[in-house]
Amino acid sequence: MIYEKSCGAVVFTRINSEIKYLLIRNLTGIYGFPKGHVEQGETEEETALREVFEEVGLAVKLLPGFKSEDEHPIPQKENTIKQIVYFLGEYCNQEFTYQKEELTDALLVDYETAMTLFQFESSKRILTEANNFLLGR
Repeated sequence: MIYEKSCGAVVFTRINSEIKYLLIRNLTGIYGFPKGHVEQGETEEETALREVFEEVGLAVKLLPGFKSEDEHPIPQKENTIKQIVYFLGEYCNQEFTYQKEELTDALLVDYETAMTLFQFESSKRILTEANNFLLGR
């Protein structure tokens, strides 16, 4: 079995004390969180910070104490498992954009809206973990 590792973040901000999450939509129309492959010599956190900046132009601060993992087969690659580590990244007073070569959209939504947009249960689980973490602080 071959393993490919990516890292990213559940990105959020607060608007009038309400938590808003930044979702991306990839070229196939799937909603998710900014993430990408770990480059040689990078820590998981460094990868997450770099990928968030590359994909949505935000310099986020990773919150200590939150880490969520996902794993699934890659349909186009035989015997390959994708491992993804997500952190929780906060930003304030920044405008986001999105990497048009890899994404079709980026949008800021509340928890309930995000849950209706996700196609995969794993994305819903990760967002729920992040939301519960934030609400418990």
